[in-house]
Order: sequence, then structure tokens, then C-alpha cells
Amino acid sequence: MTQGLFDLTGKTAAVIGGASGIGEAVALGCAAQGARVYCLDVNEEAARGVAARAATAGCACEAGAIDIRDSAVVDRVLDHIDSTHGLDVVVCTPSINVRKPILRYTDEELARVLDVNIKGNFHVLRAAGRLMTARRKGSIILFSSIRSQVVEPGQAAYAATKAGIVQLARTAAAEFGPHNVRVNAIGPGVIETPLTAPIKANKAWYDAYAAKSVFNRWGRADELVGATVFLASDAASYVTGSILYVDGGWLAADGRFTPPGM
Repeated sequence: MTQGLFDLTGKTAAVIGGASGIGEAVALGCAAQGARVYCLDVNEEAARGVAARAATAGCACEAGAIDIRDSAVVDRVLDHIDSTHGLDVVVCTPSINVRKPILRYTDEELARVLDVNIKGNFHVLRAAGRLMTARRKGSIILFSSIRSQVVEPGQAAYAATKAGIVQLARTAAAEFGPHNVRVNAIGPGVIETPLTAPIKANKAWYDAYAAKSVFNRWGRADELVGATVFLASDAASYVTGSILYVDGGWLAADGRFTPPGM
């Protein structure tokens, strides 16, 4: 009865942000589980490269350009996928961060973060929800962060948007649930991607983040695939409105001191 529970064969998955980092790993992972994958990104050329690699798994994979800041573009791209193959899974990974103290933040920097992290995710949620509720099936997966729960100096706007993504997912789950559409979020810890490369290059910074994990290391992009495939698959048929943290125990342990005798 449980055989093939995580199998995505016959499902069409749109992976937004699929040209690099976590999105790239997720696109390849969904293809490996049998899904038809649309690898979507602002960098269409890089997305095509990932789609070509995903196709080696024997699945039909395509690529395209998308800018989640533009609601008309999001509507058009997802409409095309749905009308061509049916849209079963949408994964939205993009976000940006401007690390600055609140008192030094400019209006322009705040707008950049909000436009991608809140407005962009809202555009995807609305477009995917419209299509999936009409078909009465589907799974939408947004990407939040441990910063939705814990913060550090310089993370005000980013942390606020990541908390907002959790609430977007929860509200959509409540609204779309009667139409058999599930909405969840994933909360990564610190993951090695091109975007975190500047931090990794600073050994003290890298080591400080590694020490926050109970594994004493950063996560890899491919370690987000299992959680995503789970939420996309029938294995999570009764899971909605949830956030699944993939953080190496970052949120579980608030210190590293081991009391005597332990």
C-alpha cells in the first residue's frame, strides 16, 4: 500500500528559481521521482541547463523565464503549463536579502526585499491557487526560513518576509483546503548555495553558523529535496498549513554548553 508513496510519476511540477541552489536541487530531485518538471527562473539560459540535466533521469523536462515580481508573467507562465499538461505541483524558492541595520535601510532596499519575498510569493500563490482550486487538486510549496522564528542583527526585512511567507501558506491552506489543494512551507537553515558563498568565504562567519547546527555543519541544497518531494507527493496527502524545518537542529538547541555529568 505504501509502495511508490513518494513517486511523482504522472505529475507536472513547476519549480520556480530552478536555475541554481535549492531550486536546482529540487528540480533535479522531482525529475528523479518521475515528475514532468518545468524549470523556471529569471535566468532562462541557466534554467535550460538544469532542465537538460533533469531530462537525463528519463523525464520530460522543460525550462522557461519567469519573474515573480510581475504578476502578469506569473499568470501567463502557469496558465500555459496548466493548459498544456495540468499543474500538479508548484515550488517557489526565490528570495533576496539585504543585510543592513534598520536605521541604515533605504526605501529602495526595503522595496526590493518586499517585492520578491512577499509580493512575488503572493503572485505565485494566487496564480497557482486559482488553477489548482479549479481542478480540485494540487500542492503548493513556498520557501520560508529559520529567520521566520529567530533573527540576528541586519535581518529585519528578510526575517519579517520569511515570517510573512509562513502566514501566506497557512491562510492559503485554509482557503484552498476545501478544494483539495494543499499549501505548505519549508524552512531551511543555512544552506550552501551560490547566494551564501560570500558568507562561506569568511571562515569565522562560516564556523559560527556551522556551530548553530547540532551537526556542526551547514546544509547542502540536495538535503532540501526529500522534504520538498514529501510535501509534493501523496505521502503528504493530509499535510497542509504546515512549515517543515530543515535546519540541522538549529531551532531545537539554544546553546552548546553540556552540563557536568551529561
